Amino acid sequence: MVPVLSLWLPILLSAVLVFIMSSIIHMLLSYHWTDWSPVPREDDVMEALRGVDISPGNYSIPHAASMAAMKEPEYVEKRERGPVAMITVMPSGQGGMGKQLTLWFLYSIVVSVFAAYVTGRAVGPGAEYLEVFRFSATAAFLAYGVGEWQQSIWWGRSWTTTLKNTIDGLIYAFLTAGAFGWLWPAM
Repeated sequence: MVPVLSLWLPILLSAVLVFIMSSIIHMLLSYHWTDWSPVPREDDVMEALRGVDISPGNYSIPHAASMAAMKEPEYVEKRERGPVAMITVMPSGQGGMGKQLTLWFLYSIVVSVFAAYVTGRAVGPGAEYLEVFRFSATAAFLAYGVGEWQQSIWWGRSWTTTLKNTIDGLIYAFLTAGAFGWLWPAM
């Protein structure tokens, strides 16, 4: 058994590697640029949303507040007529990505802490590189890759986008595992 605190270096290194790789994937490679499509008549839709003074948050159209409400004829008719949408409204303004990048880095640290915990319980000091790699990659992939599937299952995200995010998650998991395998404590 290897205590999590003794794995602080691979935890931090793996988070840095994931952060750098995600920046490369999203800024330099182009395969995520098609994850979102423009709304037809974007200006009209934006003006309509401004007109109802919608504040930041998550919304569903049509909305049912309970299971019983989902059976009401008015809701069923609205759903049949469409459109059916899940909308996330963010604060207006230029804004930067500082907050999101900070949260992404902290998330990567949390994923690495859990990978450290699982791997530290599964293998001991001096374990072979591939044994450490296998456990830490599996734990990291569950967070970075498999967790994305819920977005398509429940919220209608394109399965193509989810597949791309899953591939990204596999890359992040391998980087995490590489850091752990390389810096795993000797006996």
